[in-house]
Amino acid sequence: MTNTTQTQLGRPSNPNSVRQIKIQERLEKKEQGLLKRGRPVIEGSKRQEVLQKRSEKVSNGIELKKGRPVNVNSKRQIELAKKSNSDVVELERG
Repeated sequence: MTNTTQTQLGRPSNPNSVRQIKIQERLEKKEQGLLKRGRPVIEGSKRQEVLQKRSEKVSNGIELKKGRPVNVNSKRQIELAKKSNSDVVELERG
C-alpha cells in the first residue's frame, strides 16, 4: 500500500481578502439561520391578504378554481357547445 498525498486543486485563495471574508460571513449566517434571501415579505400587503384567504379556503376544504371564469353565454362558448353536440351525434350514428 502506497501513501499518496492529494494536493489542493485550483487557484490559491487569500483568506484575508474582502471576498473571502464575505463568503465566511455568509456561511456563518447560513449556519445560524440568519441569512435572508429573496424579496422581503411586506406584512399587511394586498398580496399577503390574498394568500392568507387562499390558505384559509384550502384549510376549510373549499375547492379552489384556477384561471378566469368561463362566460357560458359568449359567442365562442356557444359555438364550442354546438360543435361538441354535433360530434356526439356523429359518433352515435357511426
